[in-house]
Amino acid sequence: MRKKKRVVSGLCVLGMLVSLTGCGENNNTAALEEQKEAGTEKQTDIVEIAGMEEVTGTEVSSVLADYVQEDEKLTFDSGAWNYDEEHDVYYQIGVGYCSNPETVEYETMGIYVPGMYLVGEENGDGTYTCTLNSSGTVKGYTAATAPIVFPVNTAGYSAQEAPVSYQYESISEYLEAGFVYVYAGMRGRSNGYDENGELSYSGGAPWGVTDLKAAVRYYRYNSAWLPGNTDSIFTFGHSGGGAQSAVMGASGDSEMYYPYLTSIGAAMYDGDGKLISDAICGAMCWCPITSLDYADAAYEWNMGQYADTGTRSENTYTSALSKDLAEAYASYINELGLQDGDGNVLTLTSSEDGIYAAGSYYDYMVSVVEQSLNNFLSDTEFPYTAGNSREMADGGFGGGGKPDGERPDGIPSGEKTDGEKLGGKPNGENPETGAANTAENESGEDGTYETPQEYIDSLNAETVWVNYDEDTNTATITSLRDFATYCKTASKDVGAFDDLNLGQAENMLFGNDESDTSHFDTVLTRLLAENQTEYAAYTDWNPSVLAAYQSDMENLDKLGNTLTYRQNMYNPMYYISSYYEGSGTSTPASYWRIRSGIEQGDTALTVETNLALALEACDDVTSVDFETVWEQGHTTAERTGDSTANFIAWVQECAAP
Repeated sequence: MRKKKRVVSGLCVLGMLVSLTGCGENNNTAALEEQKEAGTEKQTDIVEIAGMEEVTGTEVSSVLADYVQEDEKLTFDSGAWNYDEEHDVYYQIGVGYCSNPETVEYETMGIYVPGMYLVGEENGDGTYTCTLNSSGTVKGYTAATAPIVFPVNTAGYSAQEAPVSYQYESISEYLEAGFVYVYAGMRGRSNGYDENGELSYSGGAPWGVTDLKAAVRYYRYNSAWLPGNTDSIFTFGHSGGGAQSAVMGASGDSEMYYPYLTSIGAAMYDGDGKLISDAICGAMCWCPITSLDYADAAYEWNMGQYADTGTRSENTYTSALSKDLAEAYASYINELGLQDGDGNVLTLTSSEDGIYAAGSYYDYMVSVVEQSLNNFLSDTEFPYTAGNSREMADGGFGGGGKPDGERPDGIPSGEKTDGEKLGGKPNGENPETGAANTAENESGEDGTYETPQEYIDSLNAETVWVNYDEDTNTATITSLRDFATYCKTASKDVGAFDDLNLGQAENMLFGNDESDTSHFDTVLTRLLAENQTEYAAYTDWNPSVLAAYQSDMENLDKLGNTLTYRQNMYNPMYYISSYYEGSGTSTPASYWRIRSGIEQGDTALTVETNLALALEACDDVTSVDFETVWEQGHTTAERTGDSTANFIAWVQECAAP
C-alpha cells in the first residue's frame, strides 16, 4: 500500500527537540477509546498474572538535570579527513560518537562524503582539513541539502561492527546519488566479555538503538562542520536491522532513552544549550522482526495453529499452547483498534471450526495475500523462471565489518542456537520455507513456467487453494489456512521468539548483565500460569517451564528497568498505536517504506501489516509505502528492480533536491 497524507515541502522537516508531537489523536471513535482503555487494562492484567511487578523505570525528569555533557570529546575533528582522489570521496573512520563508550569496537562510526561537499587542505601527513563547500552539487544536492543515510546491518539483532577500513565499491551507489553515508557501529543482542570471561560491555535491548540514536545526535551536534541535511536522515535495515530501523523511526526523541543515552555520554544539547533531537525523517524496513510483545501469539495465529508436526503435534501441551496463543492474538487484535483505508475497525470473530479465522481483520489479511499474488502476476513476464535467492541474513549494506549474525557463522532472528554456549556467537542454517519456494515444478526441473496458468497449477499441485481468472490475470485464495499450509509455513517451534529453551536470538536480546538470555513474553507466561492444570494432563508438560518464565519476568537491566519497559522501547507500535501508553510521546518519522517476502517463515505476515496500518492512522506520518512480495522470503524483497536502487529512489522522492 502507498499513502501520502500531507506534503509540507520537498524536504522532510522534523519538529526538533523539546516538542514531542507523537501521533496524537487520529479521529478515533468512542469505541476505539474504549478499546484503548481495555488494552491498557489488559497489559496490566498480563503483567500481574505473569508474576511481574511493574517498574516504571528511571525517572527521566532528573536525568538531564544531573547530566554533564563533555563537549570537547563530542566535537568533530575537521582536520582528520582522508581523501579518495580517484572517486572524489572524503571519509573518516573511527569517529567516536559518545564521550563514555562501553566498547570502542562498536561505538564509533565511519562518515563518507561526496568530495563536492567539502573543500580540503592537505595537512602534510596524508590527512586533510575540510570546510563545507556551499557551491558543490551532486545530483542536485548540496552540502546543505544532501540526505544522510544510516545502514542498520544487524541480522537477528546482532551487533554492527564499526568500520575499520575504507572500500568505495560497497557504498558507491549512495555517494554517487549525492547522499552522505554514515556507518555507525552499534551493540547487538549479546553482552561482551574480556579474555578472562568478565563482562566488558552490556548488550541486548535497548543498547543497539541507543547507540544509533547517539550517532544521530553526534551528527546533529556537529552539523556546522559536517555536510548533509540533518532534517533528512534516513535509516535502512533488514530483519533485526529492519526492526531497529522501525524503532528508530517510531521512537524519535523518546525520553525513555535518555538514561541510556546519558550513561554513554551522548550529545543531548547543542552549543546553545538546546536539546538535540534523535528523530529521523524516514525509515526503510525490510522484513522487520518486531512487535515482540505479541510476536509469539501472532506467529501461532498466522501459521502455527494450522500445523500439526513437531511441537504442534497432537497430544503435546505445546499444541494446546499454540491454540491458546492464537486465541490470545485474536483478543489483542480486537483491542488494538486497527482500521482499514475506509476507517473501518478491523476485528476477528470465531469461525465454524472454533478458531478466530473470520471477521474484518481476517478478510483484510486475505486481501493482503491476494494483492501480493496479483502484483506478482501483473509484474511477471512469462515464461518465468523461479529464483533461489529468497533467504538472506543481514542486508549486506557496505561500509562496515561483518555483523555477528551473518550466516553461516551467526543466526538471524528466529534461528535456534542448537546447543551453543549461550552468550557466544551462535550457528544457524536457513529455515525451510513454504512449498512455493521449491524450484522444481510440473513444467520441468529448471523451475520455468511458460504461462501464468502453469504457475498457478504448480501452486495447486497438492490441492486447489488458488483460483485463477485467465481473462483478468488475477487470482484469489481459498483461506489463510491453505496459504499457511502450502506457501507460508511455520518454520519455528511454539514460542517462535521467546523459545521454551531460551534458544532464540530474541532470548539473547532481552538478557541482562547477569544472564545472557531471558524469557520475555508476558502473554506466553500468562497462558502457562492460567492453563497449567490443563497442560499438566499432557505427558510432555514440565512445571519447571512455568517457573523459569515467571522467574525471568522479574529480571531488571543495569538501569533498573523491567523486561516490559525494555520491550516497549523496542516496539515501534508502542509509540504509534493508541492501544499503547507510549502513543504521543515521540516524534515519528514522516516517511516509511516497508517491504517483506510473503513466504518467510521467520515472522507472521501480520507484523509488518499491522505496523503499516498503524502508521497509516498516524497524523504525524506523511507517507507509508508498504508491499509484501510474492515468491520472496526473508530477504530485501522488492516487487521489481534492485533493493539498493529502489531505496535510493525512495529517499530522493522524500527529500527532493
